[in-house]
Amino acid sequence: MKPSLFSAALISPFMLLCNFSNAQTDSVEKKDKVQFKLGVYYNTNLNYLGRTDSLRSSGFFPMAELWFGKHVYINTAPIFVHNKVQSFEYAGSVVTAGYMFNDQKKWMGNFYAMKPIYKDNSALVQSALQAQVAGSLTFQNKILNITGGGDVKFSNGVDFGATAGLDHIFKAILPGQSVLVIDPSVYVYAGTQKFTSTYYKNTSILGLPGAEQAISEKVNRFNVLSYEISMPVVFAKGKFQFLVIPAYVRPENLVTIPGRPDLSERGDDMFYATIGAKVAF
Repeated sequence: MKPSLFSAALISPFMLLCNFSNAQTDSVEKKDKVQFKLGVYYNTNLNYLGRTDSLRSSGFFPMAELWFGKHVYINTAPIFVHNKVQSFEYAGSVVTAGYMFNDQKKWMGNFYAMKPIYKDNSALVQSALQAQVAGSLTFQNKILNITGGGDVKFSNGVDFGATAGLDHIFKAILPGQSVLVIDPSVYVYAGTQKFTSTYYKNTSILGLPGAEQAISEKVNRFNVLSYEISMPVVFAKGKFQFLVIPAYVRPENLVTIPGRPDLSERGDDMFYATIGAKVAF
């Protein structure tokens, strides 16, 4: 359920963490200020809840953000894919509009709508996604932050997702008005799965052996889709911000169709990382 192929690392909850870092070094009230931010990010293994394409692609994506005050934002990110067949090839773009808040006491949250615009021949795992709306709330306390969220995804049908997570933020104020934030986190993602299941039934008449008949049924299940452990590290100084997000994901309940690997989901337990930098203007 982490909203898009890469928003797992950048939109929610880690986008909240990035803005939390900025708040620690920003002494100027920006309630009504329009602000532009530009970032560049690299993901070592593009995945959606541990699901990957057959080429195990990595991805590079610049992101432009426009903030209207402290809460309302619009961002867009073109995605460039690299693998053993493609070298830095444009795969599509994602546009997001949302509302984010952090009262620095108990609650922070993010509510957004996202529109991906993928190329027709895109091999990205989530290229069938047409739109998504999602939200999450985090209850902050001194021991463990508790996050819950949900989303609705629109493609050729409608799918629903849910998120639950725990994290604990360590922060250190450094010389030169800079801050270091480390946020070890564990999350579980669940959602609906729609697929066709085929089985064979032996038909008989009056006890006499019959022929095998293939029976196909539409299946709609709500399952755990993945578990993920990560440790985002964010360093912020003035208008600049640097982040590294190492993560380990374990996909669950992969849909496999016998004899049709092209229609089956691919995924394995894997380590991956997102590395990036951002500047505010």
